[in-house]
Amino acid sequence: MTASLVTVNPVTSNPVYVALDTTDLDYARELAQQVRGHVGGLKLGLEFFNAHGPDGVRVFADCGLPIFLDLKFHDIPNTVAGACRAAAGLGVSILNVHAQGGAAMMRAAAEAVKSVHPATRLIAVTMLTSLSDEDLPSVGLTPPVGDQVLRLASLTRQCGLDGVVCSAHEIATLRAELGPDFLLVVPGIRPAGAALGDQRRVMGPAQARDAGAGVLVIGRPITGAADPALAARAIAESLGVTAG
Repeated sequence: MTASLVTVNPVTSNPVYVALDTTDLDYARELAQQVRGHVGGLKLGLEFFNAHGPDGVRVFADCGLPIFLDLKFHDIPNTVAGACRAAAGLGVSILNVHAQGGAAMMRAAAEAVKSVHPATRLIAVTMLTSLSDEDLPSVGLTPPVGDQVLRLASLTRQCGLDGVVCSAHEIATLRAELGPDFLLVVPGIRPAGAALGDQRRVMGPAQARDAGAGVLVIGRPITGAADPALAARAIAESLGVTAG
């Protein structure tokens, strides 16, 4: 079995985390090797984890990049605390829960992570970036999305978590309200000319970084490119990041 990951600082000079959203382990490893000199971290999500579990995460122990394990836990506090203890034991750099699980759940998750691996940053998902104002009434929420994001992000900070997942369009408001040290992890990043896919609230990499994002999660514009390394390098260059 591969050795456990060693947590490294999730915010590096290159804010781009490439999303390895695949069930193909060999393909994920190949992608990671291709782009590792042009990205700051890796994101492993539900699709990958459901196929390969903790051992799949450990495969990337020797990659030398921080790992964001994007599993979005959302359950009763005791269950989420147990899940966070198990996930934090992998030594990943970032782990997340759903803020809509409530204060008791988030506090239990934070305590669980700190008890196992204090260096792991625990963040909360506010509103999925696939949702727009038109989607909220059907799930019992009142638009606009930005108001919901701020409410949940404020609760997240009160519960002692390290940051949130938000769309790029909420960055400025969250920075102003929650300060410079609160980690903002931003998916839905699309370079100029990239397809939107199922993302609704998107922004370009440099624009999001300059607005105050700490981590930029980019998937298909890199992984779906004919040459993933070239695509990742182009994004790094657009951010003024020198290849590692």
